[in-house]
This record gives sequence, C-alpha cells and structure tokens, in this order.
Amino acid sequence: MGFIGVNQLLLILLIVLVLFGAKKIPELAKGLALGLREFRKASKELKDELDDDNVKTASTKESSQIDDKNS
Repeated sequence: MGFIGVNQLLLILLIVLVLFGAKKIPELAKGLALGLREFRKASKELKDELDDDNVKTASTKESSQIDDKNS
C-alpha cells in the first residue's frame, strides 16, 4: 500500500495536466529544475566548507601534537 502504481501515477499526471494545462507544465518543470540545481550547488558548497574545516582542524591537532613531542 505504500508504493504508487502505474494507474495512480497516470491519474496524478492527468490531474496535473487538467489543473495547469499543457503550456504551464514546461514552465513548472523548468522552475523545479532550477530549484534542484540551486539546492545541489548549496549542498556541495556546504560539504566543501565542512571538509575544509575538518582538514584545518586535523592539521592543527597534528601540529600541536608535534610541538608537544618536541618540547
């Protein structure tokens, strides 16, 4: 009961077509694609930033351990 079947999917697509019309659907799809692209870009930037912070933190810890050993 948790999965959408082919019949239900076709019914949903038909309802969307009736509600928005054939001319509006490409505009909605374009807007959705732009939103997904921005989300992926922001996710990648955040991941890169977190990775950079982790590298800096790890190198700082290694430097302090080396300094402790030399002292």
